[in-house]
Amino acid sequence: MSTATVQRGALLRAALKRMCRATGLPVTFGGVVLPGGRSMPLTEFVGIRTDALSGLVIGAGNGLGGRVLVTARPGSVNDYAADSKISHEYDTAVTAEGLRAIAAVPVMVGESVFGVLYSGIRESLSLGNRVLETMDQTARRVGVQLAVEAQVERRLVEIETATITRAARAAPSAPKWEQVREAHAELRSIAQEITDPVLRERIQRVCDRLTRSTDRQALENPLSPRELDVLALVAVGCGNAEAARRLGLRPETVKSYLSNAMHKLGAHSRMDAVIAARRIGVLP
Repeated sequence: MSTATVQRGALLRAALKRMCRATGLPVTFGGVVLPGGRSMPLTEFVGIRTDALSGLVIGAGNGLGGRVLVTARPGSVNDYAADSKISHEYDTAVTAEGLRAIAAVPVMVGESVFGVLYSGIRESLSLGNRVLETMDQTARRVGVQLAVEAQVERRLVEIETATITRAARAAPSAPKWEQVREAHAELRSIAQEITDPVLRERIQRVCDRLTRSTDRQALENPLSPRELDVLALVAVGCGNAEAARRLGLRPETVKSYLSNAMHKLGAHSRMDAVIAARRIGVLP
C-alpha cells in the first residue's frame, strides 16, 4: 500500500469521526473514487457492527452513493431499502448492517469527485438539511486539504524532476574540467622525475585515462537533451507513465525517446541504456 493511500485513508477516517460527532449519527463511512471516476470501494468506517459494507464497490449511478458520484451533489434517503428513487444493488449489505436512513456527500477536488462520505442511522427518519449541511462542510474541508496537498506534491515533483534532468543535461563544469587538466599536467611533470620505469608507466596510464575521459565527455554524448531527460528519470526508477507526467509529455513520446536512446547507446533494455550512459559519463 502506497504512502499516499495510507495518508488519504487517515484523512478520511479523521473526517468521518468529526462528521459523526457533528451530526450525532452513529455510523459514518466512505471511500475514494478509483481512476476513471466510475467506481469507488468503501474503505473507511466508524461505528459499523458488521463487515457487510467493507470492500463494497459502489458503481457510478448505483445506489445513493453512486448517484452522488455522478451528480456531485449531496443526497439522502429516509429508508434505504424502501426508497424508490435509487437503485438497490447494495440492499443486502446495507440491510445486514441495519442501516435505514442514510445521507451522502461528495468530496470535491477542483471539478472532480474525489470520494463520497456517508452518515447513517438504524431507523427510518428524515435526516434534514442540517445534517446534509454539516456533512457537506466536512467534505469541503477534506477537499480543500487534498487540493493543497496535491498542489504541494506537484510542486515537489516539479522541483525533483528539474533537479534530475538538469543534472543529466549539465556537462561537467569548466572549473571541474580545469581541475582535471591541472591534475593531468601535474602527473606528467611528476612522471618525468620518476626513475622507476614501472611507476612511471603507471602514472602515464593514469594520464592517458584522464585524457580519454575529457575527450569522451566532449565527443561521445549521442543523446538529445530530451532523450537524456527521459533516461535520467528512468535511472532513478520512473516508469514511462511517471516520466511522461513529470516531463509533461505523452507516454508514447517518452517511449519513443527511450527507444531512440537505447538504439544510440546500443542497449537492449532500459537498464542497459542507463548503464551505458553512465559508462560514457552522461549520467551521474
